[in-house]
Amino acid sequence: MNEHAHDHNASSRRIGLVFFLNLGFAIIEFAGGLLTNSTAILANAVHDLGDSLSLGGAWLLDRKGRKSANSEFTYGYRRLTLFGAFINSMVLIAGSVWVLSEAIPRLADPVMPVTEGMFALAILGVSVNGVAAYRISKGATLNEKVLNWHLLEDVLGWLAVLVVSVILQFADWPILDPILSIGFTLFILVNVLRNLWATGKLFHQAVPDRTLHERIHRSLLETEGVSEVHHQHLWSLDGEHHVLTAHVQVDIDLNTSKYVAIKDAISDALRHFELAHTTIEIELAQENCRDGE
Repeated sequence: MNEHAHDHNASSRRIGLVFFLNLGFAIIEFAGGLLTNSTAILANAVHDLGDSLSLGGAWLLDRKGRKSANSEFTYGYRRLTLFGAFINSMVLIAGSVWVLSEAIPRLADPVMPVTEGMFALAILGVSVNGVAAYRISKGATLNEKVLNWHLLEDVLGWLAVLVVSVILQFADWPILDPILSIGFTLFILVNVLRNLWATGKLFHQAVPDRTLHERIHRSLLETEGVSEVHHQHLWSLDGEHHVLTAHVQVDIDLNTSKYVAIKDAISDALRHFELAHTTIEIELAQENCRDGE
């Protein structure tokens, strides 16, 4: 138990450290983008701000998730992450629109950025995001693994800025800066809109994974003694922790031992799906479903 608590605290510390590192650098990026007159750096600043918000949300959730469910929040506090994802998306969309409003006019009238400052910020960006990715890669939680991919994306983005800054040192091609910034921003927007759509569906209790829903239904039907499964509902607290409810009809006469056996068989059928909560109502073949067909 102490080892589990130690691992949990270590995970929280890693996420917290990387959050403050990323947030501090995102502020430096915005200032650096304005000083170097580089829309590519501003676009990367928006990307890093988004990752900082994701890290902050993950850190808060990691700490808040320790609180037990209570009489008011009977499923606990995991659903807060969906609200955090929605706020995160809105901030990124606003930032992306601002970057595009700055970058698109420059396609017609490109302005040469301060390439020396752009180069220095790119080196710093690769270093900071590389250190953050290395720190978070030590974790084994799903939270940390997902965040690590975001940070590796940032490293690649700054490598692209580094390459463009070197090219601009030797070639008078200022249009590369707005082109790079528009490319970054469109990449951010596509991913943000995709995540926003997924978050909206989870808010409305859509099935988080249709294939998973069908596999669960099939697994229940294949359980010995089960003749029918209906009113099966699968929804998610946060995209990772799913909740299942279902009515399971059995075609055998149930005495105490058979009732325990069928419950154990259902539990075995569902165990490998790693559901956060399950509520199963067992019905006899001759009784009517009280929720209707």
